[in-house]
Amino acid sequence: MAGLALALLAFPALAEGPAPVAEPDGYRMEEYRAPTPPTLRGAKVLDTVAAERAWRDKSAIFVDVMPRDVKPANLPAGTLWRDKRRDHLPGSAWLPNVGYGALNAEVDGYFRAGLDALTGGRRDAPLVFYCQTDCWMSWNAAKRALGYGFTRVAWYPAGSDGWAKAGLPLEEAHPWTRPAG
Repeated sequence: MAGLALALLAFPALAEGPAPVAEPDGYRMEEYRAPTPPTLRGAKVLDTVAAERAWRDKSAIFVDVMPRDVKPANLPAGTLWRDKRRDHLPGSAWLPNVGYGALNAEVDGYFRAGLDALTGGRRDAPLVFYCQTDCWMSWNAAKRALGYGFTRVAWYPAGSDGWAKAGLPLEEAHPWTRPAG
């Protein structure tokens, strides 16, 4: 123990833990499952207590942006494919695949349409974006929503993992689909 104490005094960085991740100017383009920054300029960052309060009060729209597994194109004919189950915060809208650093026109349109439908077109509607702990998808999606002109954006970096760890309920997620017509 004395040796550990001496090492911590000699190397204070060891006692502090890893250095915080710097907030990039643009979107994260790779290695989406990695430590995230503690901030997102223009957005409010929520811990689990604040996220639970907003959820219980129904004072925000929760948007799950966890990616959806894609059926491999090279599966042999007759192979059954089942989507992996996704559990998320009850009442959330799951907009999968919208948290990548670059979105093609189809996914960008899906994201915009989803946010417009969920908010009734109100750019001041409170939105909370999340996926999992150490997941840049929610950081990217929240940043993109700010770029779309949404003004009350929050980011919940602990995501569904942190929510479950706190003993809070989850429900099975189903991807949001555009209404027909």
